[in-house]
Amino acid sequence: MGQIDVLIAINREDVKRYYKYLSQQKDFRLHMATTAAEVLDTLGSDSQRIDVLVLDNHLEDAFDLVEEVRHTYPLLIIVLVDEHADFALPGRADDVSTDPFNNDDIVRRINRLMSDRQLETLRADSMPAVREFAKQLRQAVGSGDYGKQQAAVTACQALGYDYVAFYKVDATEKLSVRLRAQAGPASLQGAAPEEAGVDDIVGWVAKTGQSRTAGPQDTLSYRLVAEGKLGSVAAVPVRTAVTYGVLVACRENTDSINQSQVLMLELISAQLAAAVSKE
Repeated sequence: MGQIDVLIAINREDVKRYYKYLSQQKDFRLHMATTAAEVLDTLGSDSQRIDVLVLDNHLEDAFDLVEEVRHTYPLLIIVLVDEHADFALPGRADDVSTDPFNNDDIVRRINRLMSDRQLETLRADSMPAVREFAKQLRQAVGSGDYGKQQAAVTACQALGYDYVAFYKVDATEKLSVRLRAQAGPASLQGAAPEEAGVDDIVGWVAKTGQSRTAGPQDTLSYRLVAEGKLGSVAAVPVRTAVTYGVLVACRENTDSINQSQVLMLELISAQLAAAVSKE
């Protein structure tokens, strides 16, 4: 499974207890936060990746934080901790632990959720839309990178998106990300940004290698959404040995892109990455 980056969000007095216990897990790389602002800053950083958020429900604004994090990072695994309950429902978290340190409960939950996510990806890989895209990629052999990029945006648009674009990452240190392929109405294609910047969702995904969604109200968004031409955007990385590019998929309605839809975009991005690597 590889190393798992875990962000622990707890009250300050519990830091030592959590760190002492979880630092013994050789597959975990820990990050600590003691306020909601620190959680959002860590997740929003473009210099590190977080796979799992462990959130104690006694942290101030914990439940509002779950809502906000789920909206922005739909594929982030969230484990809620409630040590003062015999039974609790996870809500918009993926799971809940009422006795995190007994019988390695929280460790087992994290490992199971990570394993389930991998299995979910494998099962989704057999879906008709992904198989059809794989066929299109085979037909694009010899058409160069552009042919494959255009096949990817066309496949994403067929999933019900109003506008889709692919941005090629030329460099991440001194960010250089340019529009290479798109599908959608001519008016949107003409208004789409030609380059990504450090202060937009495409540049953030290019630097972090993580998926993210946004709406008009989000600071880190996509120009067509920020300007009100579209209502929601999902941006997912296309990773080869490095981040090769970013797929951007938009819909007219706000809050209209969910976890499973982001997962499907990631599957298409994985197919594109594999095809580019082979050729």
